[in-house]
Amino acid sequence: MSILAVAKCVPCRGGEPALTEAEIAELLPQVPAWELVEVDGIKRLERLFKFKDYAEAVAFTNKIAAIAEEEDHHPRIVLEWGRVTVQWWTHVVKGLHRNDFIMAAKTDEMFG
Repeated sequence: MSILAVAKCVPCRGGEPALTEAEIAELLPQVPAWELVEVDGIKRLERLFKFKDYAEAVAFTNKIAAIAEEEDHHPRIVLEWGRVTVQWWTHVVKGLHRNDFIMAAKTDEMFG
């Protein structure tokens, strides 16, 4: 189990800076299945999860929704037949925060 998967998100307030390139480079190896993507100039973590059918994909989506509510940190989730694409980033800092890496690790743990 990743150390990030057992960490708790901390409240993120406006005015905090997004992670630096060096900080991202340090954390990214801890969630190796995730890609660093950029959308409209904002860095995000993204991963595609594959399932045998729609019902499994929906169940996984619901697990992510539950932990997102618990941690008060919400991703972009795209649900398709047999596939769930998840993106984590922090809207208020317009980029990546440590919380995004924590949530990516928690998502990995749920996937098993």
